[in-house]
Amino acid sequence: MTTPLPTPLLLAHGVGSRQDLPLSPFYAYAGAFTALLVSFLALGLLWPTPRFTGDTAGRPLPAPLQRAANSRVLRTTLRTAGLAAALFTLAHLLLGPDDPDRNPAPGLVYVLLWVGLAPASLLLGPVWRLLNPLRTLHAALCRLRHRTPGAGRPLPPWLGYRPAALGLLAFTWLELASPAPASRTTLLTFLALYATLHLTAAAIYGTAWFDKADAFETYSTLLGHLSPLGRRPSDSRLVLRNPFHSLDTVPAAPGLTAVVCILLGSTAYDGLSSAPWWINTLQTSPLGRTTVATLGLTTTCLLVATLYATCAQAAHLISRPHPRPTSPHRPTTAFAHSLLPIATGYLIAHYFSLLATEAPRTVTMARGTDNPPPPPDLLTPAGLATLQVTAIVVGHVLGVIAAHDRSIRLFPPARAVAGQVPLLILMICYTTGGLTLLLAT
Repeated sequence: MTTPLPTPLLLAHGVGSRQDLPLSPFYAYAGAFTALLVSFLALGLLWPTPRFTGDTAGRPLPAPLQRAANSRVLRTTLRTAGLAAALFTLAHLLLGPDDPDRNPAPGLVYVLLWVGLAPASLLLGPVWRLLNPLRTLHAALCRLRHRTPGAGRPLPPWLGYRPAALGLLAFTWLELASPAPASRTTLLTFLALYATLHLTAAAIYGTAWFDKADAFETYSTLLGHLSPLGRRPSDSRLVLRNPFHSLDTVPAAPGLTAVVCILLGSTAYDGLSSAPWWINTLQTSPLGRTTVATLGLTTTCLLVATLYATCAQAAHLISRPHPRPTSPHRPTTAFAHSLLPIATGYLIAHYFSLLATEAPRTVTMARGTDNPPPPPDLLTPAGLATLQVTAIVVGHVLGVIAAHDRSIRLFPPARAVAGQVPLLILMICYTTGGLTLLLAT
């Protein structure tokens, strides 16, 4: 990570050098490709019919837990906690020291919110929906106006996830490419603009605006589809489920591909930004660091999106030359859900050490301790490298499974497996890129 956050945060990524890895690059690549190919062949032979039924799957939790989870007391407590955390961060941005080594606000935003939201959503589902301080502020403003928070104009069908995609791109630019991401002024400006925009839109469209337009809520909700805990769409009951069933219910709305590709691309660029040759490019380019970093971030996201769109379109053409007009899935959105396990694998591989080292340090600083503890030594370099490689490979294998089940549902049986070859090529390309970044930093 190249952002000028506190020094320990800069060192929290990766495993050091290539020599730290417990495997040679050859074995890392060979193992990954073998896992993908074996998975592809096994699915083609042993998985002839769709198995994921997200609308009805899941084992309901006991009634007392259902009542507790749905209670107004719990929801009010979570809303209050989210608003209190936002006000606490705002106070440090307004009144705290300029030195990010002594101000917890950058860590609260970049570590506890951005990075910490991923494991929280993977374990508990879309938690940001319950914590989102903008929802709480919107509800308070509606009470002042004697208006129902959900009231408003219907959202245009073409909008989908597009506002969330723009918000994610803006936030990742702030973190990875802006001149001073840890500056109090920079963070205040971004958060003020972000809050003003979304509260204004919510005043027009109601709470439905936050469902797909709020970048952080969309981020949490999409990752929450991989949680074993969730609400069953058919009856809204809280259930324990196979995460694949929930993954299959991700709405194929406009902008979904953009959101997932920005998650993948920004994480890939964050890994690229640790490579020595790229650091040298940032420091020596006549265009300046911000311009080059912006170009690098956008190019990486566009490359990820172009590769996916090309392979998804190829799969569609091979499997069904003449798509049915009534199909709810466009070629570029039909398999976007299968990228979520891959994005999750990248997030775990790239940010595990950051969260493990910087989250305790940020919490300690927020409590007012002058001497934060040293970063915990949780894993050896070899152990951390094994975790990173495993996360990337497992994420891609899970993506192959999700894509296979969707393919045999959408396409004729005689062509479904052949149509997955472009998607397999896509997974191999993404795996190669992810491992290359891991090995090069």
